[in-house]
Amino acid sequence: MIKIRLIVLLIISGSLQTLKAQVTSAIDSNYIFSGYTEKLAEFRKMPVLPNAIIFIGNSLTDAGRWNDILPELPVLNRGISGDISYGVLARLDEITRHQPEKVFLMIGVNDLKRGVPTMNIIENYARIIRKIKQQTPITKIYLHSVLPVNPDKLVASFKAVKNGDIQLLNEGLKRLSQTQDGVCFIDLHTILADGLGNLRAEITPDGIHLEVVAYVELVDYLKKIKAL
Repeated sequence: MIKIRLIVLLIISGSLQTLKAQVTSAIDSNYIFSGYTEKLAEFRKMPVLPNAIIFIGNSLTDAGRWNDILPELPVLNRGISGDISYGVLARLDEITRHQPEKVFLMIGVNDLKRGVPTMNIIENYARIIRKIKQQTPITKIYLHSVLPVNPDKLVASFKAVKNGDIQLLNEGLKRLSQTQDGVCFIDLHTILADGLGNLRAEITPDGIHLEVVAYVELVDYLKKIKAL
């Protein structure tokens, strides 16, 4: 807990040099790949949507049938499969041009897959928040907790992702949200995790992604807590 509190305080103050000096391995922050550039190009061609509610993230967001589940709301899906926190930060101008009413952000599991330290992911979240606030101060920002994995069903490519690291990341994101006006942390483990803290087996085909029914549960929960 003390470590997370220190990381968040350093991020908010902008003084990360001492903390960064402890990281000796190179960080894979490359977010450019064909799927990213192609999807972003498509997004940029779309007209501005007034009062938009935007879901931002990676494949977990991209796979969500948000418009089908929320037909009554002006929803935009801005998920890109394979994206990382560095990629979201780089494409925020496409998000903020809509001057959205709300944004729901969930990113970081692909960072963890690459071995990006949690402190760097939290720093990127802080930079994302600052940029959104600067470019569209009217926007309410919701940080979804990064979902746990189910180790028993987890595909080989994500075996490096551990729920302990996800918990550490989420603790940092929660504390980060508590230092920011207009930012709310939403703990999705409340509805999507089992008693052991793993992603519920019946709602995931591969230990990390979600079945359609899980998105319905997620949206129902957002409505219940009046985020939507």
